[in-house]
Amino acid sequence: MSIETKNGVVGESRWPMAGAVVAAMILTILLPDSVRLGPSWLLPAVEGVLLVAVIVGDPGRINRTTGPLRALSIVLVSVLVLGSLWSTGQLIDDLITGGPETNSASELLAAGTVVWVSNIIAFSLLYWELDGGGAAARAQRPRLRPDLAFPQHLNLELGFHDWRPRFIDYLYLGFTNATAFSPTDVMPLVPWAKIAMAIQSLISLAVLGLVVARAVNVFT
Repeated sequence: MSIETKNGVVGESRWPMAGAVVAAMILTILLPDSVRLGPSWLLPAVEGVLLVAVIVGDPGRINRTTGPLRALSIVLVSVLVLGSLWSTGQLIDDLITGGPETNSASELLAAGTVVWVSNIIAFSLLYWELDGGGAAARAQRPRLRPDLAFPQHLNLELGFHDWRPRFIDYLYLGFTNATAFSPTDVMPLVPWAKIAMAIQSLISLAVLGLVVARAVNVFT
């Protein structure tokens, strides 16, 4: 839960976001070599260094809005999204052309699950980082017109007047968008949000559809 700091700025806890990044790093290591971008250690090492730099620059509560820190955070999220998109593209290519993991239903389902969950985490972090200028900016300068409209924005009676979304809210958005293939209770209000949610829905539909179809074919 957000708390008020000494300077009056409400800061969101850093650890849910950091935990999501660590989870994404572990999932990268679990990916088959054929769908991973680079060696198993490369992306996790880069992401780990960037994560440590971000935490050192703004530990505990997220309430600092500096150019270098914002740039580091954007680079970190960009690396996560790039790795996830690369793995998705390689898995789809293997499903179409016949990759090494597509001959075993269990290996295929495992690879598909890792790629799917990685996409949820990556896009959740993307929404979290871009909405309203990031967590620190949302804490210091709440926008009257958010990029993503949560139910608490649309109906003030559902939440407190000073309610702000936290990482768990964006993780829920990423999960529901990946399972429903469309907005559920969070509405995209600006072009970047609509494009990002459309891309995530398309990726999720392609991965789930192709993986399930191929797995059923292997089983039979």
